[in-house]
Amino acid sequence: MFNPSQSDVRRFFCAVYAKWLIRDAMDGIETIAALWIAEHPEYHADLDDADAAVAHDYTVDAGRTNPFLHLSMHLSISEQCSIDQPRGIQAAVESLTTKLDSLHDAHHVAMEALGEMMWQSQRSGKPPDGEAYIESIKKAAS
Repeated sequence: MFNPSQSDVRRFFCAVYAKWLIRDAMDGIETIAALWIAEHPEYHADLDDADAAVAHDYTVDAGRTNPFLHLSMHLSISEQCSIDQPRGIQAAVESLTTKLDSLHDAHHVAMEALGEMMWQSQRSGKPPDGEAYIESIKKAAS
């Protein structure tokens, strides 16, 4: 299983941003990442300097969202939907997208559910509950 470090993730998004700026060719995952980067101009300054991004400490105490965590969650949800894993995620996100009339907004709701699932898993020491995750998104869509 691919297990990138924090530095790897930050350098990946910075490299994608650099490619996006000059309209360089990208592979599939880079293309998806670039679409989410384009949706978040507030993060472009963070993506402009990979060394600074790697060195920066994005703590909750600083009062702002970690752009790399946020973009990673968008990318994770996109990947989950592309393979419908956990089963039902694609339909749940599509239904929420229709309700909210925005894939971006649907992803933000799904991010909350994803974060909750991961927090519950860490707290309980049990595997992530994909069914609860999907149900949370379905509930938001209804």
